[in-house]
Amino acid sequence: MSKRIALISEHASPLAILGGCDCGGQNVYVGQLALGLSRLGYRVDVFTRRDDMGLPEIVDWTPGVRIIHVPAGPARPVRKEDLLPYMRDFGRYMESWLKQGRGRYDLIHANFFMSGMVARELRERWGIPFVMTFHALGAVRRLHQGISDQFPRERNLIESEIAADADAILAECPQDAKDLGVFYGVTWDKLRLVPCGFDPAQFWAMDKGAARREIGVAPDEPLFVHVGRMVPRKGIDTIIEAMARLRDQHRLKASLIVVGGETDRPDDRVTPEIGRLKALAARLHVSDEVIFVGRRRPDQLRPYYSAADLFVTTPWYEPFGITPLEAMACGTPVLGSAVGGIKYTVRHKETGYLVPPHNPAAVALYMAHALRAPEERQRLGQQALARATSLFTWQKVAALVDRAYREVLKARDRANLGGMPALCGDSPEAPRSSLN
Repeated sequence: MSKRIALISEHASPLAILGGCDCGGQNVYVGQLALGLSRLGYRVDVFTRRDDMGLPEIVDWTPGVRIIHVPAGPARPVRKEDLLPYMRDFGRYMESWLKQGRGRYDLIHANFFMSGMVARELRERWGIPFVMTFHALGAVRRLHQGISDQFPRERNLIESEIAADADAILAECPQDAKDLGVFYGVTWDKLRLVPCGFDPAQFWAMDKGAARREIGVAPDEPLFVHVGRMVPRKGIDTIIEAMARLRDQHRLKASLIVVGGETDRPDDRVTPEIGRLKALAARLHVSDEVIFVGRRRPDQLRPYYSAADLFVTTPWYEPFGITPLEAMACGTPVLGSAVGGIKYTVRHKETGYLVPPHNPAAVALYMAHALRAPEERQRLGQQALARATSLFTWQKVAALVDRAYREVLKARDRANLGGMPALCGDSPEAPRSSLN
């Protein structure tokens, strides 16, 4: 009989449009993982908060996967920073769901700390083991954002309690695993290294000329591309400052296309970060070179990735970062901050370049180097594609998650039989996933 899994993702639905403030990598992760698990024979219910009155309670998304819209708080978009007061209602709904026999689950997989609160409570009341993916840690966020972090201050305590009680924690990269140990005392035996991935049916290398024609860029124009959420921590201002340095210090001119925002066409009022970045570009006299195009659906991104000479991403910190991986899958080298998951997926001078965050001078230096070295760019792009394909497909990710689930369920069965619930894990420096 197939195993039944409840995926909880309170603010990140697989059905959401990507590119907005609260729509990004976690939406992709939850959706792709659900699909991958269903192909392995699991039956998956994804529980996410209803943010629109028009949404049905249950959506049969694909064979083996249902999306359950939970009535918790107002049926409208609410910033994830403001969702904590509604999680009690979220938990009550799931409790009722279980009491009514609408679902029986072998395991719960929580995504983000508020989902972890619900999973932890259900474990206490129903004995269902739970696996945790934090996607981002409050302690790390506050370290980088300081007083601008608008999550409730109790987030760190909540995450610490969840980390202590989870049956296993899936760390997305070695830095994530290290941070879990440093800030929350998580030991290696509880950790499993499971990265994010990309879909080879959606992202693969296409002819650069064809890609440029599709997005309206001249075939010989030096081009950088950034794709991501429009929030300050993504460090897009660093890229814009680097564009000015590229012109002034390196005597080179190029274009930068920025994909992302709350609307299909860039709107400063709806996405204030775009307005802030446009103002910066104007002050630096690079408005003509920095082009904001608004958000794009995942199936519209491949030509942008493929058209670029370099994909550039310079966040202050990054729990994983799926867009650099998608660019690599399209055969484009990545110039990225040496933080979090980026320094795990990108190999310096092998699949791209790594630079310190907040360092436009270093970004401009490698931009100039890449533009002057077309043969190196081609080599890096080929190696980026090979690394992404060999290590980071969603099929491989689902297999690693399946392995973690089996270990947790085996430990539960041993505990139920009176044995010792042992989860034998390795250090993230030598993870069982064999990723390197």
